[in-house]
Amino acid sequence: MENYQIEPVGFIQSPYKQKFAIPRQPRLVPEAKAKLIFSKEFSREEFVRGIEEFTHLWLLFRFHETADKGYSALVRPPRLGGNEKKGVFATRATFRPNGIGMSAVKLEGVEYKNGQLALLLSGIDLLDGTPIIDIKPYLPYSDAMPQASAGFADTRPETLMTVEFSEQAAEFLATQADKSLPEFIANVLKQDPRPAYKKQKTGTQTYGMNLYHYNIRWQVDGEHNLVTEISIER
Repeated sequence: MENYQIEPVGFIQSPYKQKFAIPRQPRLVPEAKAKLIFSKEFSREEFVRGIEEFTHLWLLFRFHETADKGYSALVRPPRLGGNEKKGVFATRATFRPNGIGMSAVKLEGVEYKNGQLALLLSGIDLLDGTPIIDIKPYLPYSDAMPQASAGFADTRPETLMTVEFSEQAAEFLATQADKSLPEFIANVLKQDPRPAYKKQKTGTQTYGMNLYHYNIRWQVDGEHNLVTEISIER
């Protein structure tokens, strides 16, 4: 069997600093903005000439934080509450042979400054620092198949989660230049990023996460999220 060595073409700068709170699929949180920073070898405008003619791109990437942890033939998809096993090739699970994932994202623009090439993206679902191994244009006539069936993941994941900001959190958000930040945080929390087993517990639960350079703390009580505190990460 022939082996191949693949070098990243670039790396993602993402608002998601840890796996917790990353949406299960791309474009579930369209406000999530990111940059694809090209490696030095590929940081030339010729590599992306014509790419702005496309609104969306496929990113092929490496699950770099879990790739060294091996894989299993059977996994527990979050969509099934972690209670049922499916074959790894019947899922988009992280722990898989070769550790390769794919993501369809929106292209917002191309940036070239001081010899550094970058793609501006939105709707991202990738961890900060994710290595990108290839980029391909999304072709609606070929890639979109509205009549396709998607088994246990046939519908967009929805929750009844609501989100409220405390007085401190609301006052802090009002001082920030990015006015889409409240909607971004709310949409992340509406996805209910908690582990499946936590969703079965009653009573108030407290969580924390980092988005961009912000520390965010919130409480979950039933189907309600209360963002209690937001601060700048030190």
